[in-house]
Amino acid sequence: MPTATDTSAASPDGASRVLNSIAPGLRDLSPWSMFMSADIIVKGVIIGLIFASLATWTVTIAKTVELSVLQGRVRRALRKIAEARSLAEAQLALGGKDSVLSAFLNAAMREARLSGGISSDGGIKERAASSFAEITRAESRRIRVGMGLLATIGSTGPFVGLFGTVWGIMNSFIGISKSQTTNLAVVAPGIAEALLATAVGLAAAIPAVIIYNHFSRVTKSYLELVGRASGAAARLLSRDLDRSHGGIHARAAE
Repeated sequence: MPTATDTSAASPDGASRVLNSIAPGLRDLSPWSMFMSADIIVKGVIIGLIFASLATWTVTIAKTVELSVLQGRVRRALRKIAEARSLAEAQLALGGKDSVLSAFLNAAMREARLSGGISSDGGIKERAASSFAEITRAESRRIRVGMGLLATIGSTGPFVGLFGTVWGIMNSFIGISKSQTTNLAVVAPGIAEALLATAVGLAAAIPAVIIYNHFSRVTKSYLELVGRASGAAARLLSRDLDRSHGGIHARAAE
C-alpha cells in the first residue's frame, strides 16, 4: 500500500516541489554563475579571452572592409588604363585618384624624369623596378596590419584558457582536501568553473585561426593585383622609352 509520502511525491504538487528543489542547483551551473563563482585568476583569464575575441571580430570587420575597398580600387584602375599608350595617358585616365597603381605610375614618371639624358634604357627600367619593389613591400606590410594579432590569439588562446583551467582545478582539489569529501555535488561545480576557461579559450582561438587563414588567401589575391599594377606601369614606361628613342632616331635620319 502506498504511503502518504509516496502519494505526495506522486502528486503534481509533489513533483513541482521536487523540480523546484533541483532547479536552483541547475541555475548555479549556468555559465554566468560559474564565472561569478570562479577564482579571481580564472575570472581574469576569461575576461582577457573575451577581450581577445572582441579584438578578433573587430579586426575581421575592419580588414574585410579594407580589402574589399582596395581590391575594387585596383581593379577599376587597371580597367581605366587598359587602353593607355603612355604614362601620361594612364595618369590622365586615373584622374588623380589615390591607388597603388597611381604610386607605380608616379614612380615610373619620376625615374624617367630623373634619368633624362641617359641613353641606357636598361638602367632606367632597373631603377624603376627597384622603386616598384619598394612600393610593393610597403603595400604588403600595410595590408597585413592586424593579421599578427589574429595569429597570436589563434595560437595562444587555447593555452591561456588551459592555464585558467589548471589553476581552477588546482583550487578545486584544495577545496576537496579541506572539505574532506569526494561527493560529486561538491566537486563538480569547481571543476566546471575551471573548464569554462578552456571553453572560452577555444571560442576565442578557433574563429581567429579560421579568419587568419581566410585573410591570408585574400591578401595573396590582393598582392597579385598589385603585381599586375606594377607590370602595367613597367610596360607603359618601356613604351615611353621606346617612343622617345624612336623620335630621336627619326630626327637623326632627317
